[in-house]
Amino acid sequence: MKLIKPIVIVGTGRCGSTVFHRLLARHRRLMWLSGFAERYPARTAWNRRTVTAMGNPLVRRLFGEKVRPAEAYSFWDHYAYGFSEPCRDLVRADVTPRVRKNVRAALEAMLTPARDRMLIKITGWPRIGYLNGIFEDAKFVHILRDGRSVANSLLHVNFWRGWYGPQGWRAGLLSAEDEAAWESYDRSFVALAGIEWRIQMRAMEAARRAIDPKLFLEIRYEELCKHPLETYRRVLDFVELPSSAEFERHIEAASLRDMGDRWRGDLTPEQQAVLDELLREDLQRYGYDVANRAEKAPVAAAAR
Repeated sequence: MKLIKPIVIVGTGRCGSTVFHRLLARHRRLMWLSGFAERYPARTAWNRRTVTAMGNPLVRRLFGEKVRPAEAYSFWDHYAYGFSEPCRDLVRADVTPRVRKNVRAALEAMLTPARDRMLIKITGWPRIGYLNGIFEDAKFVHILRDGRSVANSLLHVNFWRGWYGPQGWRAGLLSAEDEAAWESYDRSFVALAGIEWRIQMRAMEAARRAIDPKLFLEIRYEELCKHPLETYRRVLDFVELPSSAEFERHIEAASLRDMGDRWRGDLTPEQQAVLDELLREDLQRYGYDVANRAEKAPVAAAAR
């Protein structure tokens, strides 16, 4: 089938995109990448059959916890070399005709008459320009979350590579501005986690400016948790998919908790002050409240 208007969820990581992705994937018109696409990227039929089978309520009850939508970076690396861990954001100029042809062919092989729209989720670098070069009619949905919550979450997951420093993580080498900021906080890892959010958000801003505004929708995770049904209706309208009573029941039954203030309990006052000061301009631009602090935050030993 011809690939038309794929839906691409983007976000910084640790932004709430996983729960958003899983719930949106319950829409009956959507095909998505599962663990089968991750483990067997060349076996596109296996992913198609698996996702199709998950539409059966009995199959979902039996295997719903084992078969879930995935980012499937092994799939992307199989068809678009280097996609998973580039040293910078991928842009339209990085797309080769071969990559465009191969990616489109692989995804088109998964579509069915019933599941005729593809759902994709990518985190970290936005890669919007790159994906727009492959699918010029793609619809991008950005999940935005308070950078302090994102930074706190990065510090408390076992796969964050910031502990290796900028030479070993996935966000590329630091700019002179970011290097100076990190040094000013005595190379605090709390600061580095905040810098990663800022780097990726600024890449997101640059990427969205390079595409047609009609192809981009931004929703706040905090708003999603407060008004899930209204948010999903807005998203479905944007991606041009009909809602249904069945889909809305899934949304209403979902447990969405806004852990927006958790960072205040997880971090010391000094660490909180680091993020408030470092990210102040960016947070305020996105409408988040930031405490006023008269002096530069001291760097506590626990922040390093």
